[in-house]
Amino acid sequence: MKKTSRVRRVLLILLAVIIAAIAGFLIYASDYYRADATATAYLKSDTTLQTQGSQIILTPDTPSDTGLIFYPGAKVEATAYLPLLEKIEDQCGINVILVKMPFNMAIFNPNAADGVMASHPDITNWYIGGHSMGGAMASSYSAGHKDKVRGLILLGAYIYGDYPASKALTIYGSLNADLEKHMDYTENIVKIPGGNHAQFGNYGAQRGDADATISREAQQAAAVDAIQTFIAK
Repeated sequence: MKKTSRVRRVLLILLAVIIAAIAGFLIYASDYYRADATATAYLKSDTTLQTQGSQIILTPDTPSDTGLIFYPGAKVEATAYLPLLEKIEDQCGINVILVKMPFNMAIFNPNAADGVMASHPDITNWYIGGHSMGGAMASSYSAGHKDKVRGLILLGAYIYGDYPASKALTIYGSLNADLEKHMDYTENIVKIPGGNHAQFGNYGAQRGDADATISREAQQAAAVDAIQTFIAK
């Protein structure tokens, strides 16, 4: 009886620890950066925007066989990237698919691109990109699927995994220069003067981030110009 009681006590302690861990994670995950009013307005104003499961799809006026899959930054609401991605779709004339991630963290679905590609068989040239952790997961996916990915686009992130720098574009703000210590490559790098980490998305200020000295619109416009040049090559 004493042994049974001890086992039961141990099991109850383990259960309590598991419940506390789950509760702690859910509290952590619920504290994320929300899209601002400018970003959420796109959901109502952009009539070409479609939602299909976890995908938010932006389609150009002229049909294109090229697409960009975009992974959001960690703990950032996916729709915060709509202003940037709408500019890419419009200026580059390509399909853009924004992926909503479980718990707003791409680390929980790094292979989301597989489902996106399968659901859009008419798109034959695929780029994949992302911001911050989303960029890291997009880079990791690209390294493991070189035959599927034509190019990698990183915002506030660096190449993670074995993917050629010649096929990757790294864009970051000069006030987010700590990324440089992780870059062992020099090709296709664009530093935006006065830019910071958060302004690639529309979700307000980010804890620990420097205050940008250029506007969010200017930083995003510079990023889109660099992306257009990269894709055109």
